[in-house]
Amino acid sequence: MTKIVSDESLRLALAHLAPEQAKRCHDEERAARAVQLTKSSAWMDAALAESTGEALRTPWILDADTTVKLLYGHQAGAEIGYNPTKPGRPSHTLHTYWIGNVRLVLDVEVQGGKSTAAKHSLPHLRLLLDRLAPEERPALVRGDNAFGNEGMMAAMEEIEQPYLFKLRQTAGVKRLIERLWQRGDWESVDQGFDAVEGKLRLTGWSCERRVVVLRRRVKSSPGAETSKESPQQELPFVEGSDKAKLWEYSVLVTNADYSLEAMGQLYRDRADCENGFDELKNQWGWGGYTTHDLERCNLSARAVALIYNWWSWYVRLAHPKARLEAITSRPMLLAGVARLTQHAGQSRLLLTISHAAGDQIKAIIANIRKGLDHVLATAPQLPQTGRWPALVRYIVSKILAARPKSSRRFGLPPPFLPAGSS
Repeated sequence: MTKIVSDESLRLALAHLAPEQAKRCHDEERAARAVQLTKSSAWMDAALAESTGEALRTPWILDADTTVKLLYGHQAGAEIGYNPTKPGRPSHTLHTYWIGNVRLVLDVEVQGGKSTAAKHSLPHLRLLLDRLAPEERPALVRGDNAFGNEGMMAAMEEIEQPYLFKLRQTAGVKRLIERLWQRGDWESVDQGFDAVEGKLRLTGWSCERRVVVLRRRVKSSPGAETSKESPQQELPFVEGSDKAKLWEYSVLVTNADYSLEAMGQLYRDRADCENGFDELKNQWGWGGYTTHDLERCNLSARAVALIYNWWSWYVRLAHPKARLEAITSRPMLLAGVARLTQHAGQSRLLLTISHAAGDQIKAIIANIRKGLDHVLATAPQLPQTGRWPALVRYIVSKILAARPKSSRRFGLPPPFLPAGSS
């Protein structure tokens, strides 16, 4: 690294790379140059696909979710939409598609602040799924209650894609809960949750679908329908005792055939998306950059996601048993000075560690060396570009070996790791 470009130079460079820039160029020479540089979008598609492609060779879960990026200037798409933290503040919406629970970004799309509904995610989600070969398709597409609607479910059923979405607790869903509450075949699915399944066809649905109802006792005064700590719906039912018990309910809709116990695990660990959003926005820059037009915002968000994927693979090579957050992994893996010496045709790299956790860092670096040595030993004939897939396959094998026994017992997709471990 020989120099650092200024922020203004970076913005000017991104202006030429923006996909829509060619449409604004009236000068023929500038237009031709802009058309040539619009290949940046195609390059980003290929780079993101290369950074995640090997992770799609084993069954995986696609998590679709959105997050809000607050804006404080004059940007295209700055609209006042859903914003729970600062109502009235203009924002952008980042529609993100994750490789579930290993926190790799499949792709991200920046839209205006009012485009928070799942219908705005559907076109790009369909595009991503259509690009994948049949053997690379996710074992499950998972989303919150914004995705539990007829349009999204019908689109997934049209391409025979298994899904798991949460339902909003409308009047029809509440009536379902009241009917199923009286049944005696509720099963425990760990962590205080009970589950039962049934069939449901709401008004506007094209067909009857499988639903799974999860409930958990809530310590609260009877009569209140929601708590301040959680906006989750709570319904009071008397269960043959002096006290009225408050139950917290979640209703899932799916066309997959996983067991009830697996559904409980899948539902709980979908929340790992929020950890990824927190890391990307606070540690990697999704909440910090600003540009005037939406095209450069989109390009910048995807570039951040690409670098985030590269670092994620590197950290999982260093520590395959569990994911290390950027706030801890970057000081550990970057706090050192290296000196390269060459003698008799051999290169030697001497690392001087300045971090307090020196012993832990040495073990981590040893894991990195094992992975690199494995690639050199098993694929010495490959060019440098071919060694990357071999290295990622090695990392995936280490992740699979470290996955918990519970995921194997439930029959969940192999890369699946609980949120606390990934």
